[in-house]
Amino acid sequence: MFVQFLRENRVAAYLLLMLRLYLGWSWMIAGWGKVSGGFDASGFLAGAVQSAGGEHPAVQGWWAEFLSGVAIPNVALFNILVPWGELLVGIALILGSFTTFAALMGIIMNFAFMFSGTTSTNPMMVLLTIFILVAGINAGRIGLDRWIIPAMKTQFRKWEDRRHTTGTPKRPALHH
Repeated sequence: MFVQFLRENRVAAYLLLMLRLYLGWSWMIAGWGKVSGGFDASGFLAGAVQSAGGEHPAVQGWWAEFLSGVAIPNVALFNILVPWGELLVGIALILGSFTTFAALMGIIMNFAFMFSGTTSTNPMMVLLTIFILVAGINAGRIGLDRWIIPAMKTQFRKWEDRRHTTGTPKRPALHH
């Protein structure tokens, strides 16, 4: 019943708009601060790896291995992905454009930060983002998704119709 309310109710769309604006603003400000102020994840990543030791590690060993083997050697890439990812997720949530995808990317970043030993506002953002993900299309109803999603569906239908009417060639059978 609650899921149906989130997915279909117009009042829920307005409540989700408030969540979107809050989360979007949080992501956008964090991303803009990193994009405009210079960002280097090296220290954060090294600290996360160090937090994997001890009796009660803040970082799990498997995540520390990922950070050591993938993130740290490619820190230049992460120095671009993190700030721009935060900024773009924030803008998309504020505009209500590709809302579900933006929320998914945001929650993935929240979990990555938590796996790296940072709590901060991440658990609260995860909880709020779950409502947006469960709501699906209704989360972006008061936003650009109101026009983007129907336009995309129409375009996909046209492509499908064209594919079926022109007769997509079938793969030839393999003969032995």
